[in-house]
Amino acid sequence: QVQLVESGGGLVQAGGSLRLSCVASGRTFGNYAMGWFRQAPGKEREFVASITWSGSTTYYADSVKARFTISRDNAKNTVYLHMNSLKPEDTAVYYCAAGGLGSFESHYGYWGQGTQVTVSS
Repeated sequence: QVQLVESGGGLVQAGGSLRLSCVASGRTFGNYAMGWFRQAPGKEREFVASITWSGSTTYYADSVKARFTISRDNAKNTVYLHMNSLKPEDTAVYYCAAGGLGSFESHYGYWGQGTQVTVSS
């Protein structure tokens, strides 16, 4: 089992930045690819970014490419999502997920509870 706890969400003005963190506990964190998803009000959850277990390869949704960066520190059992140039449409609950790679939710076996990001215009 892997437990995931997200933090770092909050309210930010458009154009601002936030860094989300996801701390994992349980099984060896370094064995898992990790991902971030988000769900806006009234919409389905969507893929944001993912990273391989080594951190050598990353994937991004087109909507966040060049603005968001996913990274990880296996020594700290933590994956990060650095979000720059935030837009109101980035407002959502952001979820950390483990065990999968890429955009398919079904590939991920473990999920956090989510952290709210609100971007004001």
